[in-house]
Amino acid sequence: MKKLVWIFVGMLLMTACQETLEERCAREAKEYSKKNCPAPLTKDVTIDSMSFDIATHTLTYSYTVSGVIDDTAVINRNNPKEQLLRNLKNATSMKPYRDAGYNFQYIYYSTKQKGTRLYEATFRQSDYQ
Repeated sequence: MKKLVWIFVGMLLMTACQETLEERCAREAKEYSKKNCPAPLTKDVTIDSMSFDIATHTLTYSYTVSGVIDDTAVINRNNPKEQLLRNLKNATSMKPYRDAGYNFQYIYYSTKQKGTRLYEATFRQSDYQ
C-alpha cells in the first residue's frame, strides 16, 4: 500500500511539472532570441528577436532589413504577405502552433531609419487554415 501511495505521488509530481503549449512557446521564443539573435537570414535580412504573447497567443518575429530592400516600396513590390503566408503554411515546425490557432506576426524594421517599421503582417487562424 505504501508503494502505491508513492507511485501516485510521483505521478502527480510528473503531471504538475508539465508546461502548457503556451508556456513552451514563450520559453522557446525567449531561448531562441537569447541564443541566436541577432542573426543574418539572408544578405539583407537579420532576425532580431522572436517573442510570444501568451495573452493574445501571438508569436512575433522581428527583423531588420538593409541594402536595397530597406525601402517600403521595394518590400511591397515583392508581395511579402503572400510569401510569408505560404512559408507559414508550409513550415512543419509551426504545425503545433497552427493547430493551436496561434497568431503569427512579422515585423520588418529599417536599418537606415532606426525604429521605423517598413512592413508588418499578422496572420490569424482564418488566414492559414
